[in-house]
Amino acid sequence: MTVFDDAIPAVANLDPGLLKALRQAATAAADDGVEFYVNSGWRSPEYQEELLREAVFRYGSDEEAARWVATATTSPHVSGDAVDIGKSDATEWLSEHGAEYGLCQIYENEPWHYELRADAIDRRCPRMYADPTQDPRMQQ
Repeated sequence: MTVFDDAIPAVANLDPGLLKALRQAATAAADDGVEFYVNSGWRSPEYQEELLREAVFRYGSDEEAARWVATATTSPHVSGDAVDIGKSDATEWLSEHGAEYGLCQIYENEPWHYELRADAIDRRCPRMYADPTQDPRMQQ
């Protein structure tokens, strides 16, 4: 799916500011021959918990899973404030141009995960966290 697929809840339920910034960036990226695909956007709390259970099984502990998947109460995907962009050319484009639209990579270990940081337009993106376990929002 792309950032223009309004019929898909993963796109339609994104925060309106984030969606607007994504669409503006995607339009500019298309001029460079790059298309944004949404691997994951908004998620229901139930789906987020399923992803967390799968991560615990895959990584063998709650602590290791937390480096990759947040709980339903802390995940910015559940609130519609995060999007995972697919294809490396799109994430490369965003790493170079995303701040111009307020779109910032938040975690060093997740080059696909972007959130809106409107002040980045003037100040650049904030320093990334190594992984979600370093993000104070995940400590709730």
